[in-house]
Amino acid sequence: MVLNGVSHFEHNISPLHLMEIPVPEPKEGELLIRVKACGVCHTELDKIEGRVVPSFYPIIPGHQVIGIIVKKGDLVTKHNLGERVGVGWFFSSCMKCSNCLEGHENLCSNFMGTGLDANGGYAEYMCVPEDAVYRIPDRFTDEEAAPLLCGGSVGYRALRLTGMKEGHVLGLTGFGGSGHQVLKISKFLYPSSKVFVFARSEKSQMLALSLGADWTGDTSSVPPDMMDCIIDTTPAWRPVVRALTFLKPGGRLVINAISKENNDKDELLKLNYQEHLWLEKEIKTVANVTRKDIEEFLRIAGEMDFKPVIQTYPLEEANIALNELKRGKAVGTLVLMC
Repeated sequence: MVLNGVSHFEHNISPLHLMEIPVPEPKEGELLIRVKACGVCHTELDKIEGRVVPSFYPIIPGHQVIGIIVKKGDLVTKHNLGERVGVGWFFSSCMKCSNCLEGHENLCSNFMGTGLDANGGYAEYMCVPEDAVYRIPDRFTDEEAAPLLCGGSVGYRALRLTGMKEGHVLGLTGFGGSGHQVLKISKFLYPSSKVFVFARSEKSQMLALSLGADWTGDTSSVPPDMMDCIIDTTPAWRPVVRALTFLKPGGRLVINAISKENNDKDELLKLNYQEHLWLEKEIKTVANVTRKDIEEFLRIAGEMDFKPVIQTYPLEEANIALNELKRGKAVGTLVLMC
């Protein structure tokens, strides 16, 4: 499923095009993967609508990939044919700069994203550097494992960046593919902590309660207590400004989004220093994800009694899945079966 350029859903409900292309050949240090499943991420909407611009067109999106290694390029040493592996947002970086050497390859100026700077997993086959694939715990099916590679892993990074501790109150604004995984992992790592979920749809609120949330409401609701830390996974500014009102002094709000839509940019004009930021409140952003984040999250997910909530679609129905996501109709994570 190929993206040929910027498109907007109000004018075009089928921005991706089904095409037959040659199976790619793995280069030195690369693996050829037969894709089995690929998660649908909100970042795909950003790429389609031009808020995030791919390095080239046409491009194949998709960065929550599960597949089987079917061919190896020269000098591949870490993986074998037939292995089931996953591919996340990290595709490659220079591995030489100070950020890379310190384990912050997500901040490398030469960072390349899967499905953004290289073809991704909305396809039957893809090539990827061997350092960008991860072994998948056997307990997960292909469709269950796919969301772990982005929504789960980046959500785990966001949780770490909040500085959360046992007994803290965590707030989640937005409850999609990443939010519901963060809820489960926070309950696993911090069992005595409360989690408050702000979600716009009643279905998402009910899902949050069924997964262990201590309270739910929409973005206009008042939570029962102030929050020590908050993770925002929405595409908008309004929930961020609103949530800051309920952040404790010294608390931190982490924005887990690669971009924000501009349709409510005037909300920033309502940011009041005394109300929203005074008393050492912090705002921090998540930039992509590191390989260590993905490895750690896959290990933890394999240890806990957790499987993401998913809805599956055949690859050729990618546009249907994307429209569901755009309209806010998705519950949990959408996964394309290839």
